[in-house]
Amino acid sequence: MQLPNNSLVLVADGRKSLFFRNEGDGAFPNLSIEDKAEFANPAHHEQASDTAGQSMKTMDGRGGSMEEVDFHRQEEDRFAAELAETLKSRALANEFEALIIVAPPRTLGALRKHYHKEVERRILGEVPKDLVNLPVPEIEKALQGA
Repeated sequence: MQLPNNSLVLVADGRKSLFFRNEGDGAFPNLSIEDKAEFANPAHHEQASDTAGQSMKTMDGRGGSMEEVDFHRQEEDRFAAELAETLKSRALANEFEALIIVAPPRTLGALRKHYHKEVERRILGEVPKDLVNLPVPEIEKALQGA
């Protein structure tokens, strides 16, 4: 993937985000970190206080069970919505003209639900991979091969 000079690169997952600026050229990225954020999002079993309940019997005499809310997933979705809002603010402030987003497929899907039209217009590419915990040189190499 060609990364234009000065393009913004977001590498994220459901709880951590890294914003980079490409100081290299299109063929050889040189990512410099601009911002990072990490939000505490414990595993679901650490957030839930109880198990899913049972519903009362219905008119046909059968009972039903209620699906348990996945608090961990809810927090990941909330984090994606907040990231999309950050991208919107930065796009409207003209802080970037080109954007590359690298995130696991589920996070990409959650982000897409919240993209503003100005963010969509500036997206050059999306990479459906979880690279957030890799060193910068490995992220650069993965982007070159994408």
